[in-house]
Amino acid sequence: MAGCTEQSLSMKRLLCGLIAVTFLALPLSGCGKKGSPHPPGPAKDVIYPRIYPPND
Repeated sequence: MAGCTEQSLSMKRLLCGLIAVTFLALPLSGCGKKGSPHPPGPAKDVIYPRIYPPND
């Protein structure tokens, strides 16, 4: 290969590797996310968040 140095080939390999890793990792970045957290049970029985100090 005329005009290609060993350093430029290694930089191209590194760049291609980083691009490949990025494209492989992007679909996995959303795994396990299902939305905002909410307390379990019916809304009328939810006791959190509580006011501090309690009015007892």
